[in-house]
Amino acid sequence: MVGGGSWGTALALVLAPRFERVRLWVYEAELAVLMRETRENRAYLPGFTLPENIEVDSSLGWAVEEAEVVLGVMPSHHARGIYSALRADAPAGALFVSATKGLEGGTLLRMSEVMVEALGTERVGVLSGPTFAKEVARGEPAALVIASRDAELARAVQAAFNGPTFRLYTNPDPVGVEVGAALKNVIAIAAGVCAGLGLGANTMAALITRGLAEITRLAVAAGGEARTLAGLAGLGDLVLTCNGELSRNRTVGFQLGQGRKLDEILAGMTMVAEGVKTTDAGVELAARLGVEVPITTQMHAVLREGKSPAAALRELMERPVRGE
Repeated sequence: MVGGGSWGTALALVLAPRFERVRLWVYEAELAVLMRETRENRAYLPGFTLPENIEVDSSLGWAVEEAEVVLGVMPSHHARGIYSALRADAPAGALFVSATKGLEGGTLLRMSEVMVEALGTERVGVLSGPTFAKEVARGEPAALVIASRDAELARAVQAAFNGPTFRLYTNPDPVGVEVGAALKNVIAIAAGVCAGLGLGANTMAALITRGLAEITRLAVAAGGEARTLAGLAGLGDLVLTCNGELSRNRTVGFQLGQGRKLDEILAGMTMVAEGVKTTDAGVELAARLGVEVPITTQMHAVLREGKSPAAALRELMERPVRGE
């Protein structure tokens, strides 16, 4: 397990009963020591006791030593550096799975593409779906997809990870899964903006529906399948992130809607809201592929150009009318 934030810790907790041991790599050496001493991740997921078979350290090489499955759960902007550092130590037969939701800035690559380049292996998969770390850590039922072009890899990860409260479905479309996982965070910021402006269920339903249409257009243009976006990694994750109060991206949007500035909001957060950086990459990718993404475009203007949330919403509503 490479990444000891809230999601990485939650995954370690839910997977601990399925493996003899789970190694959890934490970037901060001091936090790793504290977690070993207290058996708790007080920085990112307090209140949950780590079972004894979860081992914690800040050494990357140690984390993947003799690993059968290497699960990457780091912020997207750190992914390439971490995977590149792992390359020399990665076991030859290991399966690599990304649980990071985002696109790489500059290259606009999906996380599985970053893994292929940085690790030098094609045996990669993507774990995604509608999940909040705290609920997974509490053992509440959740359903996800493991997506890969390699059907054997997907089935192997499904068999290893699936359990009483953690249900996995295989999917052959990592493009659709990853684009959906990344862009839903942008729409969640917009959902938070609407909530912060005091708008109700009608607005939220319209936003989610049109947001899904926009994500689907982009995913298909990137080589994904439209039907993927009707599933757990598309609609399921979008509904969760737009409506759930545990969503960091929705929280950013809510505070923007209430008049706070982005720098001030981010300064008060200990964890990453992936949608902020993904908004930049989403606009660039849409321009490269010639896809219209009006919600993402307006969120980019709010986040990066200082546009008022109310003005962004007004422009969305005043766009030329068209068929659905």
